[in-house]
Amino acid sequence: MELRQLRYLVTIADEENLGRAAETLFVSQPALSYALKNLESELGIRLFDRHAAGVTPTPAGRDVIAESRRTLRQADRITAAADRHRRAQTGVLRVGFEASGAGDLTTRARAEFARAHPGVRVEPKRFDWGGEATALHNGQVDIAFVWLPADLTNLHSEIVHTEPRVVGLPTGHPLSTAEGLSIMDVKDEPLMWTERAPREWVDWWAVNPRPDGSAPRWGPTNDNVEEMLEQVAEGTAICFAPSSMARYYSRPGLAWVPLTDVEPLRVALAWSDDGPLVQAFAALVRDLTR
Repeated sequence: MELRQLRYLVTIADEENLGRAAETLFVSQPALSYALKNLESELGIRLFDRHAAGVTPTPAGRDVIAESRRTLRQADRITAAADRHRRAQTGVLRVGFEASGAGDLTTRARAEFARAHPGVRVEPKRFDWGGEATALHNGQVDIAFVWLPADLTNLHSEIVHTEPRVVGLPTGHPLSTAEGLSIMDVKDEPLMWTERAPREWVDWWAVNPRPDGSAPRWGPTNDNVEEMLEQVAEGTAICFAPSSMARYYSRPGLAWVPLTDVEPLRVALAWSDDGPLVQAFAALVRDLTR
């Protein structure tokens, strides 16, 4: 059994169709069918039921697919571990962040680390809506400024930054000139949200439920900051954001007002590997936050 066969199996399960899976994998459908039959023969079980619309995993297939996903994730972690050591030897540190990151701390930390380690290339990697934590788990970055709440299981982390939240409104909105707003002042406004982030993350940002037990009035979804702000500026909905976003993403048609009665954003510095570059970056961030 090879990892290639397991990747084939997982892709077939995701696509639920051999033709689509073959296109995704850039192999021919006959070759994929042949590989699947060989795997079923090797395991001695049928993994999929075939039907006119495609394929459906059998009960045995569901179990094998679940184990295949775990095995592939572990294989990816092995590759990521090797990559971390290779980058340490060649002098590369990948730093993840989201939108405005941890405010000025994000840029200062990268700049000062680069000055202190001129032989190291610091690569900033931006992610949207909770993606920085997933990137750490997947080995896409070495260390990251993570907006909480987030899944930091098996990661080292420490809180390095907090900042209040603000509400983004179109400039013509009746509340756009207020000095501050409570969550109940905007409870009836449609609120931008995303389907790309974990639900716990979405609910925290939306303050769901509200103090009176009500749910937010959900507005349109978005995939990134730019899409969110474009829809707010055109008057489609409002949004909640950290106060640093009000400085980093000022634009015509958009007003930012402090949200006065919700807990602030907490940003954690998180990493999975204790390599020398990661430890040096973490130590620098600690010094900057003292």
